[in-house]
Amino acid sequence: MSIKLRSGLFTPATRAERFSKAAETGADLLFIDLEDSVAQADKERARNQAIAALLMPRSTHTAQALRINSIKTLVGLTDLIALTKSGAYPDVLLLPKTESAAEVSLVDDILRQSKADTRLIPLVESAKGLRALGEIVSATDRTIALMLGAADLAADLGCSPDASNLDIARASLVSACAIAGIAAMDSPYFDVRDAEGLIREAEKARNMGFIGKAAIHPNQVAAINTIFSPSPEAIARAHKVLEINEKGVGTLDGQMIDEAIARQARRIVASAE
Repeated sequence: MSIKLRSGLFTPATRAERFSKAAETGADLLFIDLEDSVAQADKERARNQAIAALLMPRSTHTAQALRINSIKTLVGLTDLIALTKSGAYPDVLLLPKTESAAEVSLVDDILRQSKADTRLIPLVESAKGLRALGEIVSATDRTIALMLGAADLAADLGCSPDASNLDIARASLVSACAIAGIAAMDSPYFDVRDAEGLIREAEKARNMGFIGKAAIHPNQVAAINTIFSPSPEAIARAHKVLEINEKGVGTLDGQMIDEAIARQARRIVASAE
């Protein structure tokens, strides 16, 4: 299954009645959440509801993703074991609080033994995770992206989660993903009433090299999809750039077209396709 990564909508696993509606929002990924949005007393019920949902026939083409609890915890290991016993493998597993390659490799080994085709997105949300970016992205070819966890990272660093305070962290994550040839997804925007703020932050993330952004409310999905999709004008220009590039160095609207510009154009065309 080809998985788009423009948008991922989080839905608490305790709210099973919302799963079908979330899948109809247009989000590329539906993140069923077993971690932060689920109280400790509700972990088992949430896990059972998530597994039941993953075993049901799909009504949309939205990719199914599951955020388990950290595998450094007993509840996280229980999540993983429950998946292997049930065979309810999602398209993607989101691995929270990832701080080392060993954590990713452990999940990869278990999925390989289970012959599961599930892909991985480690969630980096601590100073230790930032320091280990290079080893995390190279732990397995099952990893398709990294996601930044801005709220937890800000708490770990002792700063506010405003985008400007985490610019260095965002740039580091994008750089590590570029080296590994995988995607970078940005953290959610937490004020669901501030549509303009969401647009500003998403546009900044796109301009920094992120290819998508998580959402915590269905109303955020459409704006995120629009911002992380190339416009018809950008696609048309990219095709012109590639036509010129095939003939060698040239110009378009006064801009010199060299290989660096052509690489950007190829990314736009690939994203559109």
